[in-house]
Amino acid sequence: MSGVVRTALDEDLGPEPGRDVTTQATVDAAARGTADLVAREEGVVAGLVVVPEVLAQVARRFGLEEPTVTFVARDGDPVTRGQVLAAVEGPTQALLVAERTLLNLASRASGVATHTRRWADALEGTGALVLDTRKTTPGLRALEKYAVRAGGGTNKRMGLYDVAMVKDNHVVAAGSVAAAVAAVRERFPDVAVQVEADTTDQAVEAVDAGADFLLLDNMPTPVLAATVAAVRARQGTAASGVPGATVPEHVELEATGNLTLDRATEVASTGVDYLSVGALTHSSPILDLALDLRAS
Repeated sequence: MSGVVRTALDEDLGPEPGRDVTTQATVDAAARGTADLVAREEGVVAGLVVVPEVLAQVARRFGLEEPTVTFVARDGDPVTRGQVLAAVEGPTQALLVAERTLLNLASRASGVATHTRRWADALEGTGALVLDTRKTTPGLRALEKYAVRAGGGTNKRMGLYDVAMVKDNHVVAAGSVAAAVAAVRERFPDVAVQVEADTTDQAVEAVDAGADFLLLDNMPTPVLAATVAAVRARQGTAASGVPGATVPEHVELEATGNLTLDRATEVASTGVDYLSVGALTHSSPILDLALDLRAS
């Protein structure tokens, strides 16, 4: 997270070491203080791990003693309005300079975790898990995906480098699903291959071509259920699209596209393993946090 913090501080302070003209003008460099990190609303906290890093980098930039952080809460904890999450003690200048950056990062992560927890709770007992996507804030992917985990969700792929994702444009470019899957297997045999399917026929074609994981995109619930049944029936059988190959004993299935919380249980009941929700990272509002300096 050090690079993320460095970039965020550069935005706020200007090029390193930067300056905070208000704090440096009004607060003596020798002054010390204690501030409380407080939740201003109910939710799930995440991103506390970045707080010491922000404070440490600010202290180094300004030649100040590094503040100490005493945590009362941990990432993933449910919190209530007014709850103190951590106490920070050290040079008052460092606390005030770091304030907005650490709040921006922790509030963003906590918002993602809070939203994710709603989905995780909705899916509790169904056997399905909520997944994130690559629809993340540029530069904050690692933090936002960490927040998804803190909220009870599951990370999918981190980027374009670790898992193959064959979508409609790849099929057009390669000529067919089977050709696209075969090309990935030949060039990158070490990666899992996922294929997007819009219909039951496409899903069956994909597993017969050797896909490990299917994205079942924008399917009405009856179609989704029929597709899950068709794929499950193919598991462990000969893969007609790959001579000598066998369809995996368990193909992982993900429902994706226009999913809402009120449909979560209904969709999970079709037998999918995951519900993929881009909104976890692209549309979660922040959780309001504050850093309150104690009166001396």
